[in-house]
Amino acid sequence: MRKILLLELIFACCLIGMVNAQSTTRLVELCAESAGKDATYLKDFVVQLDAAGPDGKAPVAKYSMVLSKNNVYRFTICNADDSEGRAVLQLFDMNVMLGSTYNPSTGKEYKSFDFQCQKTGVYHIFISFIDGKKGTAVAILSYVKTL
Repeated sequence: MRKILLLELIFACCLIGMVNAQSTTRLVELCAESAGKDATYLKDFVVQLDAAGPDGKAPVAKYSMVLSKNNVYRFTICNADDSEGRAVLQLFDMNVMLGSTYNPSTGKEYKSFDFQCQKTGVYHIFISFIDGKKGTAVAILSYVKTL
């Protein structure tokens, strides 16, 4: 009897994982489409972050990518429907922010931004949620054109 219950529990956990993976896959597809017809999908970043801890510090997902000189890239961010927070994507070269989907001084959010790469190198993508809320989001890196 215990073996059957254990098997049922494992099966239920697998089903929940598959449903979550399928919904994330759909979010990636929708977000890639929203990048525009002029954009060619390169990579996606699926992010699921908890709320800020007791210290008030919001969790941040960090990724590094090599981008090539004289190319225009588009960074697009999409929130999951059940996400409590609204995602923010920031692009950095070392300690210099080169682009963001959120302007904290105006409170304006952007679905995407284009980046004209001036030098080939490693760039850093930071994804977090406004006000440290928990959430799920997908970021898409797309190629737009060569300069």
